[in-house]
Amino acid sequence: MKILYLDCGMGAAGDMLTAAVAGLLPDPDAFIKKLNSAGIPGVMTDLKESVKCGITGLHFSVFVDGDEVWEHRHGLHDDGHHHEHHHNHHHGGVMHRITHTVEDFEGVSDKVKKDILGVYSILAQAESSVHGVPVEEIHFHEIGTADALADITAASLAINELAPDEIVVSPVRTGFGKVKCAHGILPVPAPAAARILEGIPTYAGDIEGELCTPTGAALLKYFATRFENQPLMKAEKTAYGAGAKDFPAANCVRAVIGETENTAQTVCEISFNVDDMTAEETGFACEALLEGGALEVFTLPAGMKKSRPGTMITVLCKQADRDKILSLIFRHTSTIGVRETAVKRYVLDRRTVTLDTPCGEVRKKVSSGYGVTKEKYEYEDLARIAKDRGISLREAQALIEKENG
Repeated sequence: MKILYLDCGMGAAGDMLTAAVAGLLPDPDAFIKKLNSAGIPGVMTDLKESVKCGITGLHFSVFVDGDEVWEHRHGLHDDGHHHEHHHNHHHGGVMHRITHTVEDFEGVSDKVKKDILGVYSILAQAESSVHGVPVEEIHFHEIGTADALADITAASLAINELAPDEIVVSPVRTGFGKVKCAHGILPVPAPAAARILEGIPTYAGDIEGELCTPTGAALLKYFATRFENQPLMKAEKTAYGAGAKDFPAANCVRAVIGETENTAQTVCEISFNVDDMTAEETGFACEALLEGGALEVFTLPAGMKKSRPGTMITVLCKQADRDKILSLIFRHTSTIGVRETAVKRYVLDRRTVTLDTPCGEVRKKVSSGYGVTKEKYEYEDLARIAKDRGISLREAQALIEKENG
């Protein structure tokens, strides 16, 4: 299994995360070319070597209308010197405008576009909560600046190019003190960052300054599989993403890509029996559990008391998700009690490869481990091709295999 580990011992900002992950890619220059050809309005970007406390890393620069932008490095709450500084109160607001901008990007997959908007949603919800206004009334300078869009797009694209199976993030150092912004003097971390970081392990550390920006916090919250110190892994490559400021400690995010050995996962198996739910209710509950993070959900026919035919529903989930899954079970089913067992789960390492074909993008799942490799095309993509061309699923798969050798 391919793991990306992000060491945020000096916090995190969009530019630092982008540079760190881009440094792990086989060709960072090709990544920048792809990013610059996406069509972020008025924006060009660059990666340059940077040295912090004797450590050589990469610095990600954003140029808006030809000028390098620095303010957002210290948080989205700045002193008001952004190039785009509009208040936007009409229906749909900033998110509506950003959605249209992102949908028009060139050469960017639907998955990356979804990720960009997912990060923005976290950011917008936090700003909305902090300022006490609806999301559609968030001011443009809070989440919609061109340089913020560049950071989020760049980080999302870099992570998708690297395509790790899991992203593990260290506890996040936030820094401490005060920060000057468009609203006045605020505490560090900035209120929006503090809201996003709720539920994430953080600490102030001993360096005064804003180390974790709202953009950095939103990216971590969206992409992280879990937050903990580096797990057992064989490191293949290490890269450093340098921030703009200089501190007594190296102002870098360290990114490590590596492999974990095939090991058993300890998961929760939760099962229960019902005899008073319709097939529609059962199907709806199973879908809700899968959408809520269950690893597996399946049903079996079961003989119940008073000779009633019933259903046994079994759910597998990560131990960290148990309380959420239990809540969903009691909300969506008629059961008043469940059974829990800790079980070992062995899985092949899995990754998804996106193929560009004359029929459009087709995803292929590649599973490997224990001396075997298995490949399978994504059902939804084959089904789309089959419907578009009026052919069977088997014929659609044969067509893709022929086109891709």
